[in-house]
Amino acid sequence: MKYYLIVGEASGDLHASRLMRSIQKYDANAEFRYFGGDNMFSVGGIRVRHYKELAYMGFIPVLLHLRTILRNMKVCKTDIIKWQPDALILVDYPDFNLQIAKYIRKQLSTLNRNVPLALRREVRGEAPSTKIFYYISPKIWAWKEWRIRSIKRDIDELFSILPFEVDFFEKKHHYPIHYVGNPTVEEVNTFLSTLDPNVPLALRRGVRGEAPSTKIIALLAGSRKQEIKDNLPAMIEAAKRFEDYELVLAGAPAIEDSFYQKFIEGTRVRLVKNQTYELLSQATAALVTSGTATLETALFNVPQVVCYKTPLPKLMRFGFNHFLKVKYISLVNLIANREVVTELFADRFKVYNIANELYQILPGQPGREEMLSGYADVRQRLGNDIAPDNAARIMLQLLKKNHDV
Repeated sequence: MKYYLIVGEASGDLHASRLMRSIQKYDANAEFRYFGGDNMFSVGGIRVRHYKELAYMGFIPVLLHLRTILRNMKVCKTDIIKWQPDALILVDYPDFNLQIAKYIRKQLSTLNRNVPLALRREVRGEAPSTKIFYYISPKIWAWKEWRIRSIKRDIDELFSILPFEVDFFEKKHHYPIHYVGNPTVEEVNTFLSTLDPNVPLALRRGVRGEAPSTKIIALLAGSRKQEIKDNLPAMIEAAKRFEDYELVLAGAPAIEDSFYQKFIEGTRVRLVKNQTYELLSQATAALVTSGTATLETALFNVPQVVCYKTPLPKLMRFGFNHFLKVKYISLVNLIANREVVTELFADRFKVYNIANELYQILPGQPGREEMLSGYADVRQRLGNDIAPDNAARIMLQLLKKNHDV
């Protein structure tokens, strides 16, 4: 069968590539075409655009690149209709993907009205047979809850990787979804299973030329330039107070090294690329910008402080307390449904607060063991299902059923 996938950032590229490999287990004749990245390219198929051409965050960056975004959206819509996939698989990135889903659903509905019923199973190029799947559901429980209307209208099946989303979609909005497990659990488990304790850890090196150190503070400052620009300077300022620790920054795959150099030049921060999991396997503690990285850090049992700078911090705090539908910004706390990790954002995002909370989770401090205990609860709630395998199996069952109708 033919599968068209769309991702908009590095994490989506990783998750989509693993889903593609799982689809290949159940469909030996799978053909892929996609808007994606290097991980997806390594699996195979045809890449129409790299996700770097889509990944703009914030009002100003989006406005400055609006022409590029709209052009890519037009290319995507046209390409899907021309290729006629059996399945359109949207991976996170809702601002772009929900627009694509709306357009494709409208085109399919038009075809459905115009093609005689007897021909719908026979005319490959005209029958509205494409199923629209959403893998890694939009986080409308946090904001833009009104998007549930377009999801109900345009998405055939929704695949969730967060257990608390089941109640939100099914009980609150009466929209059945599939919780397939969390892919990050399997990704971390797979990495840890390949670690050889007899091989020296490549990231460890002496601080100021001394003997190799096992004391590392990891800095995970986000995957987009605006996030890095906002968060990294304060993270470095707080972490450098701990002189016995080496400071290692995990570079995002889509960000060039030169961008980071503006922030780390003249400091003792070391940049590593494509080694985030190796870094977390060795880190003592971490400063992390909110996102999937908070969950990855927890699954590696690295105590962390979540840091996220916002514009108009007091106003943002008021909005968070009175308008947003959630109590937390980190996946760790959302999954646990309680504060496991400290979240310093909006008016709480200050260098002093970051340094103080980091001290509380270092070895020998009481906050460290308490956080590790909370991590165990998070892991238990997530389960051990292999998310891409589950999703691929369900998708294939639905597609076969669709073809048999």
